[in-house]
Order: sequence, then structure tokens, then C-alpha cells
Amino acid sequence: METKDVIADLINFRNERQWQEYHTLESLSRALGIEASEVEKIFLWKNSDDQLSEKDLNDLKFELADVLTYVYFMCEKMGLDPNKIVEEKLAINQNRHWKFDKEDK
Repeated sequence: METKDVIADLINFRNERQWQEYHTLESLSRALGIEASEVEKIFLWKNSDDQLSEKDLNDLKFELADVLTYVYFMCEKMGLDPNKIVEEKLAINQNRHWKFDKEDK
């Protein structure tokens, strides 16, 4: 399934429920932040990825879906292709360099 098809399905889902008035960029950004915090919550009190249970991994999958859903809604509202903007940002980042200093402990 292509991204445009997923976005079309999401828009149909939203429109069937008449939620258009609630899908302002401001409201969508708030929802995105809340869903991103749900992703982070899965990692609370864990010290490594190895501590994720099967339930955690399943929950993570669906929280990522929620995050993507709001990103897709925002992209649609702004007339942006999500894959294109990721590629554009990647091209910018390929010319950037970061230093990560690790301290010996």
C-alpha cells in the first residue's frame, strides 16, 4: 500500500466521523505530542531494548501507528508528501556533522 492510499483512508475515516473541524494544525500537533509521549512511556524504567516484552513491542507498534497517523494528517493538511519531506531533510542532514563525546565511566 502506498502512502497516498493510507492518507486517503485516514481522510475518509476522519470525514465519515465529521472530525474535520477538530483537525487544525494546532490540535493535530498536540495529539502528535501526546502520542509521542505514549511511545516514550513504553521505555519508562527500562535500561535497554532487551527489556521490552512482547506486549511492549506490540504496544510500541500501535503507538508508532498513532504517531504516523497524526503526521499524515498534518502533511495532508499542509499539502506535503511525507516521504518527500523525509528525503529533503535527509539530504540536509547528510551535509551536517555531529560530535558525540563519550565520557569513560
